[in-house]
Amino acid sequence: MQSSALLVTLVVLPAVGAAVLALVPRLEGRVATTLGATIAVAELVGAALLAIGYHPNGAVYQDASTQVLAAPFGLFWRAGVDGISLLLIVLTAIVVPIAILGAPARHRTRASISWLLLLEAATVGSFASLDVLLFFLFFELTLVPAYFSIAGWGDQRRGPAAAMKFFVYTLVGSAFLFVGILVVAFLHQSQSGGALTFSLTALSSTHLSGTTGVLLVLAFTAAFAVKSPLFPFHTWSPDAYSEAPVSGSVVLAALLAKLGTYGIVRFDITLFPHALVTVGPWLFALAIASILYGAVVAGGSSDLKRLLAYSSLAQMGFIVLGIVSLNQAGVSGAVLLMFNHGVVTAALFLLVGFLAKRTGSSLVTGVRGIQGPAPILAACFTVAMLASIGLPGLNGFVSEFLVLIGFFGAEGWWAVIPTLGVVAAAIYLLWAYQQVFQGELVTPAGTSISDLDWRERSLLAPLLAIMVVLGVYPKLVLDRIGPSVVHLLAHLHAVGLSSTAIGPR
Repeated sequence: MQSSALLVTLVVLPAVGAAVLALVPRLEGRVATTLGATIAVAELVGAALLAIGYHPNGAVYQDASTQVLAAPFGLFWRAGVDGISLLLIVLTAIVVPIAILGAPARHRTRASISWLLLLEAATVGSFASLDVLLFFLFFELTLVPAYFSIAGWGDQRRGPAAAMKFFVYTLVGSAFLFVGILVVAFLHQSQSGGALTFSLTALSSTHLSGTTGVLLVLAFTAAFAVKSPLFPFHTWSPDAYSEAPVSGSVVLAALLAKLGTYGIVRFDITLFPHALVTVGPWLFALAIASILYGAVVAGGSSDLKRLLAYSSLAQMGFIVLGIVSLNQAGVSGAVLLMFNHGVVTAALFLLVGFLAKRTGSSLVTGVRGIQGPAPILAACFTVAMLASIGLPGLNGFVSEFLVLIGFFGAEGWWAVIPTLGVVAAAIYLLWAYQQVFQGELVTPAGTSISDLDWRERSLLAPLLAIMVVLGVYPKLVLDRIGPSVVHLLAHLHAVGLSSTAIGPR
């Protein structure tokens, strides 16, 4: 199979699987789970082949393909991967089969898995798009399966309200994005005198005045900040993460959140470099606010899913810090943290789901001493928790360290402030572990605590292995994303900016 055809297949395969599950009523229960997992594993194999065939020092965008979809409207299929998007496609392919097998729906299994597969197709399509309008279509498509997953399989009382809040927030943010895309495209058409195009490469040459550029980068970033989420656009996320089913929480935190930060990397830096430098200090402020606010509220949460939601808010702040540092250490660390956070948060939400299945609740109160009857569960939680904190030797350390180095290079000693978020994460995560796993065994009446079974262990094993391997040998990934980050930052030099343009004020 040609590489470009492989990339198209990675978008089409889960979409076809979703359609089959939705249209064939006989595929229910275990049959639906088996079929959905088979398609997701095939997607993982395809992503692995794509990664194996990728050459870090080759063309900027590889496995590229272009097809006309609607020429009068300027809509083309333009897709390809670089080291940044490839890493996130691989993350998507890893997380979805684990979500399907690790937290299968107890009712209407066929529909639940169908939505997850559609979400996978839209997510891969978003990461692969080199056409701004095509990206927008995939970006918006993720909203539909995410909404129905939360509303249909989340908490029966609060799930629909959380889903509606998620839907409204995302839709409003995306309206600004859509208007911004149209403005950039029409400005480019008027300047070039050619046909209407939404090609990322073509639009990157559009000349924008200072005010226009700032307004456009704000329009794009509004949508990305909601999706990430970033303070103060985050208020949908604690409700959605906590009320969604476990599989929904896994994909929301591990995958959909990365669409926002990926959008900043791919589109804000490429299309609006000067404007990004102008608004950079404000993004720094919002990122630091996300880190500190997320850490403080996580420390006061008695529900483990809400605690992880606020912890993810803090991690998104770290990612944005690295991106808008606009230097190689910061951006590389941010991209690596996108992947690492996806792996770690998927494992943590999965573990909380396994714990809730045994105790009937994800609340910290009323449960204690779980490590006695469930030592493997406690050990797995410990590894994932320490990776989230950023313990040296696990994957979280290198990415957070690079982000802080990049931020220090851009803002000097202001880097001390986000470091407080690392300390706070250690406090609230260790507190949560102490409350749930240590001490004398206390469980809700009528519950019996068992350790992880072989299926649960096998699902967690690849995630834990990634945490250890990338903690010890991050070069495996950094060598692949490095050339893409260098090329991205070279665009700054091409328009007369330096990679430390956002410096101390």
